[in-house]
Amino acid sequence: MLRFNHNLFSKRLMKFPYAILLLFLSLLVGCSSDTGKNTGKEPAPVSKTKLKIGLVFDVGGRGDKSFNDSAYNGLEMAKQKHGVTNLYIEPQGEGADREAALRQMATDPEIGLIIGVGLLFSDDITTVAAEFPDKKFACIDYTGKQGVTIPNNLQGIVFEEKKGSYLAGALAGLVTKTRTVGFIGGMESNIIKKFETGFIEGVHSVNPDAKVISGYIGMTGSAFANPSKGKELALGQYAKGADIIYQASGASGLGVIEAARETKKLVICTDRDQEPDAPGFVLSSMTKAVDRAVLKTVENVLDGSFKGGTISVFGLADRYTDYVYNNKNAARIGTTNHDRIEDIRKKIVEGKIIINETAVR
Repeated sequence: MLRFNHNLFSKRLMKFPYAILLLFLSLLVGCSSDTGKNTGKEPAPVSKTKLKIGLVFDVGGRGDKSFNDSAYNGLEMAKQKHGVTNLYIEPQGEGADREAALRQMATDPEIGLIIGVGLLFSDDITTVAAEFPDKKFACIDYTGKQGVTIPNNLQGIVFEEKKGSYLAGALAGLVTKTRTVGFIGGMESNIIKKFETGFIEGVHSVNPDAKVISGYIGMTGSAFANPSKGKELALGQYAKGADIIYQASGASGLGVIEAARETKKLVICTDRDQEPDAPGFVLSSMTKAVDRAVLKTVENVLDGSFKGGTISVFGLADRYTDYVYNNKNAARIGTTNHDRIEDIRKKIVEGKIIINETAVR
């Protein structure tokens, strides 16, 4: 075993010229640096635990090319931009296992944010959030009940779908040649009624004598996952003279789009731009930027600005709720009609056109 002789070291060190001494000391420092693997820069910060997000899809699941896919895209945006990790659960049947899926996410110690996609989660996520106060929850299209307090760890995410649908209706009213247009909703519910009501009001604001034919696919959550029924209703409305149909029906809307393609009529879609599903037959899409809202919610959690017990509105002003106008559909809409819609949008944002978001037919 080697022993370090301090006295011998001191005597020999005194014989070194001063310059050599400095060189010797610098070498010692260099050796010390190599041992500590220090490059001369500040020590790297300790890596923080990345946020893990759990998401439960609405009826229709991934691949609906609409609402659910937009939510998933938001997760992917957060993953790419911030390095968060995520996992998701697909619904079974009509989604009766929502509460169980939320609980499964909540009991995972690594998950910090749990997102329920769709209005049908509202009751279950309110219950589960109250039982897991150490977790953060968010619900897209959250619909609270009167007299029920939103837990402090739950944030409701809503869009101005009635205002957006008003713009879709105005567009249909300006473009229709038959003066007959249609509306097809998924589940007959308060929130989908807002789509229908806004659309009808928008149509009649620019074309008072136009006829609007309305239909719903069903009364339960499965109405959002029945493309064949959507196609059947759409073919019936087109046969009655409608040349444009506005659909707000989740995955069932794929059937409406198919009917538009077969009859060479027009369809206005919802949630995402669905032009790729029927190029040339999608007049526009009333978009709800669910992906951007999910990303924003994740960022609020990361920077500590997440506010539970509240409902966050993502509306027309910041174009979270909007309509599609680009080089693919500009010719179908027309410059004059686009200018008219933009003027209506501006007046809604400025409060010159009043639309009651809660009033439905």
